[in-house]
Amino acid sequence: MNEVLVVLCTFPEVALARQIGTALVEKQLAACVNLIPAVASVYRWQGEVESATEVLAIFKTSTAAWPAFQQALADLHPYDVPEIIALKPTAIAEPYQAWLLSQVTPEA
Repeated sequence: MNEVLVVLCTFPEVALARQIGTALVEKQLAACVNLIPAVASVYRWQGEVESATEVLAIFKTSTAAWPAFQQALADLHPYDVPEIIALKPTAIAEPYQAWLLSQVTPEA
């Protein structure tokens, strides 16, 4: 059964997040992406606590497209270890779900 996934991913800058988000929507691996600029991130990297201002991208895709989506996002992303976290919504409005799933076509 094909289901909706909400995917969280951070980027170093808005222009790059928009470019990659647009590419994934154009490839029909995501139905849409929301960009939230100026997210304050605190994380541990290579043994040190770091902080950065990032852009949070919220992608909407499907379980059928997930393998190709995740691979494409990882290939396009500039980070060595990009944050790619997929969540399954427990409830979603039926008209939105139908639209979203109709917009995402997994690559063959």
